[in-house]
Amino acid sequence: MSALWRSSERAAAACVRALGGPAAKWLSRIVGFSMCASVKYGSRGPALIPRMKTKHRVYYIALFSVVLLGLIATGAFQFWPHSIESAAEWSVDRRSVHDAPLVRLPANSPIPERGDLSCRMHTCFNVYSCGYNPKNRIKVYIYPLQRYVDELGTPISSTGLSREYNELLSAISDSDFYTDDVSRACLLVPSIDVLNQNSLRVRETAQALAMLPRWDRGTNHLLFNMLPGGPPDYNTALDVPRDKALLAGGGFSTWTYRQGYDVSIPVYSPLSAEVDLPERPPGPRRYFILSSQTALHREYRGELERLKEENGEAVLLLDKCSNLSQGAVSSRKRCYKSQVFDYPQILQESSFCVVLRGARLGQAILSDVLQAGCVPVILADSYILPFSEVLDWKRASVVIPEDKLPEIYTILKGIPHRQVEEMQRQARWFWDAYFRSMKAIGLTTLQIINDRIYPYAARSYEQWNNPPVVQWSSVNSPLFLPLIPPRSPGFTAVVLTYDRVESLFRVITEISKVPSLAKLLVVWNNQNKSPPEESLWPKINVPLKVVRTKENKLSNRFFPYDEIETEAVLAIDDDIIMLTSDELQFGYEVWREFPDRLVGYPGRLHLWDHEMGKWKYESEWTNEVSMVLTGAAFYHKYFNYLYTYKMPGDIKNWVDAHMNCEDIAMNFLVANITGKAPIKVTPRKKFKCPECTAIDGLSLDQTHMVERSECINKFASVFGTMPLKVVEHRADPVLYKDDFPEKLKSFPNIGSL
Repeated sequence: MSALWRSSERAAAACVRALGGPAAKWLSRIVGFSMCASVKYGSRGPALIPRMKTKHRVYYIALFSVVLLGLIATGAFQFWPHSIESAAEWSVDRRSVHDAPLVRLPANSPIPERGDLSCRMHTCFNVYSCGYNPKNRIKVYIYPLQRYVDELGTPISSTGLSREYNELLSAISDSDFYTDDVSRACLLVPSIDVLNQNSLRVRETAQALAMLPRWDRGTNHLLFNMLPGGPPDYNTALDVPRDKALLAGGGFSTWTYRQGYDVSIPVYSPLSAEVDLPERPPGPRRYFILSSQTALHREYRGELERLKEENGEAVLLLDKCSNLSQGAVSSRKRCYKSQVFDYPQILQESSFCVVLRGARLGQAILSDVLQAGCVPVILADSYILPFSEVLDWKRASVVIPEDKLPEIYTILKGIPHRQVEEMQRQARWFWDAYFRSMKAIGLTTLQIINDRIYPYAARSYEQWNNPPVVQWSSVNSPLFLPLIPPRSPGFTAVVLTYDRVESLFRVITEISKVPSLAKLLVVWNNQNKSPPEESLWPKINVPLKVVRTKENKLSNRFFPYDEIETEAVLAIDDDIIMLTSDELQFGYEVWREFPDRLVGYPGRLHLWDHEMGKWKYESEWTNEVSMVLTGAAFYHKYFNYLYTYKMPGDIKNWVDAHMNCEDIAMNFLVANITGKAPIKVTPRKKFKCPECTAIDGLSLDQTHMVERSECINKFASVFGTMPLKVVEHRADPVLYKDDFPEKLKSFPNIGSL
């Protein structure tokens, strides 16, 4: 029987090959291989199967062939993608309103329910219609364009299809999200323009939505609206009844926004397409605060006028112009008394621009302000900022309660200049990436919904909030390195210096002896003095590059310079002349084993002071370590990016202002990311600089220890926790303490203290 079974298997395989393709395999699983066996054995089968007459065999074979073809056809229609109804492709020639078919709405047409405020993605959205997609991308279907009129022939909209909505639909249809097969769609977008509620007949628009073939109470439908509500109350969400439909709305309040379901979008400014404002470098501007909104509430206008009286030329308060020459476009001009300014160009002349609520919460001026690179100061209580689900608005704006308007000048003066510059840069980038066109607004909305449906493939915080200049993709996170980094690339030594040239040259000479050194980068932090001439620098066997900084800041040592090409970085001060080449090489070897850690020499400890009720910095000799000094420490260059672009709160600015604690900040950052302690190597417990005086040596300042303790408490407050981990071990070379000849030891020259 075993021989018969093997013979049968071969016959079945031959039959499947003859049928060919996946349909044959599928068929063989349903009907079994016995059908093939009966055909095979019809001519030369074993005695167990009676022989058939030739005419009977022909008859059964023909019958079987008919059945086989029927099953294959059924399988094809059952399992291959197909359209249940004919899908009208959204092509250029179908976007014309004039060619769209006319649909007359009966007076008794059903009206959807009001928007369900309890809707969330897991209750009102059918994620199963999205299905499995290898590209983790939702498919969006756009309904064919139609003209809706009531029984008397009056259109439901006074404007028809607006230019902005046409641009939006065109962008979707040209994107990777689009599908013309409604049966494959995860999201459906009506071609009914509801961007501006002022142009709609609310009841008839709702009836038109309910008539859509796949409306199904609005499930998986997406509506775009930028100007909701109308006089006198100006609701903050679209008044058109929409049932379960998602709403991408401009001007949501906390009362109408369904978090995690709706998407808050900006109010598009037509000036984005009309005016080309070249990006202006961040920095101080002519005015400190500028207000350019017209038709403000009289109370707000009064407060701003008082602000102008108190602060003079630092504040510019603009309004509509009443004395324009004939032919001037009023929307492109603003006036202060008799002075006329070009708008929105004038916005680039101010550091901060006020964005106050008007009749609606969402204001198009927010887009104008971002385009100008002016930091928006938003005073609109309960306003849900555009795309706030993914954008970190703290990096690009200042949000102040409306009742704090009289204190606005004092509040803004408390923001450090460096932070203002970063916010100016971020504001412009937000506009470039997410506000500049209807296409950007529409595709950002779809990407946010896509991230909800495929969360495992969602964009990260960095991808949403960091400008492309930050090349995260080119930097491997040490948390996910698959293997121990190879020894061959070596490390880049980054030496921070000011003007200790003699000590700097000694450090360079000593570091150059380390076998794994790949490049030496000197960060010249003195803006008042030029670095020595090239001929005076030590001659070493690896590339030496000098980078001059624009400001004297300790954080410059952790900037992600393009010159750093290796994974490993050695941060070292210009006065660390006591470390031997063996100690440095050993430190690099330890880092290779632990690339996600800080690996350094002198260790420090944080302690809780029960009497004072706060943290204390400890530098005395102890059995425990929770930090290593970055005056000489190895780490992965990924942490340069985190320190520069992701450091929480105002820690980086605080460090630069106090000229202290950048090493503690880096220890906090790495420990918070990894949940691990640093690794101390070799017995070194302190750095000594024989040539350094009390004036030169920062660590010799009497207030140094007090400031270091303040740093720990400050950083713990910003992080909201104490991330530092305490350990009781260090790494020493094998045979370091053994009584062996020095020539047998890999690292014989290891310092003691």
